[in-house]
Amino acid sequence: MAIALTIAGSDSGGGAGIQADLKTFSALGVYGASVLTAVTAQNTRTVAAVHAIPPQMIHAQIRAVLDDLDVRAVKIGMLGSAEAARAVADALAGRGLPVVLDPVMIAKSGDPLIEDEAIAALKDRLLPQATVLTPNLPEAARLLGRAPAEDEAEVLAQGKALLALGPRWVLMKGGHAGGAICTDRLVGPERRDHAAPRLATRNTHGTGCTLSSAIAAGLAQGMAVPAAVERAHGWLHGAILAADRLRIGSGHGPVHHFHQWWPA
Repeated sequence: MAIALTIAGSDSGGGAGIQADLKTFSALGVYGASVLTAVTAQNTRTVAAVHAIPPQMIHAQIRAVLDDLDVRAVKIGMLGSAEAARAVADALAGRGLPVVLDPVMIAKSGDPLIEDEAIAALKDRLLPQATVLTPNLPEAARLLGRAPAEDEAEVLAQGKALLALGPRWVLMKGGHAGGAICTDRLVGPERRDHAAPRLATRNTHGTGCTLSSAIAAGLAQGMAVPAAVERAHGWLHGAILAADRLRIGSGHGPVHHFHQWWPA
């Protein structure tokens, strides 16, 4: 049984964070273990409150899982604070596991999910441990201290600049770009573009969490990074395409993680 571990925050609305990650693992045939970094009071419209889990407890959760379960890949999502980032980095150091790092910074509702001082810890401690970094365009810009990329050349330039910070691969997600086609650009040892028609829906809550955990599921199953990204991209497109059938909440609803298995 392939096992993947998600290290992320909880979304009480069920559409993003730990909940989205575990749904994704299950939908793709992977057993999911989880480590909570924060508890949020959240729905499809807003993040009303955030309660951070103490760093010592984050470290203890990771150690408990890795000392017993045969984890084959790790997905890291919301960390929130520099202390949390350092706790995760310390707990994963020397384990040699594939790591998919989603630098979660802002919720779909626009609410901030990370402290400014945590950016430095993320860059210094976790980017060098990442197998795949999956920023959207605003997140990539914030990590680099630049303006968001507005054309393909700048997207690729920022992807290469992020590679210089330590990850083996960077997937520059195109969800925040304009145009009728949404293109995710994978840069690293080789270059791959993954394009799909942009879908007209507001139900995209948790897409970043879902994509990164889908990539981690592929790595846990022994797939190479380009193949894991390709499958994750196509599977997420299907989940977004089916999202409107769910009709969850009155804001940005979730994607349909089980679109291949049951209709709404």
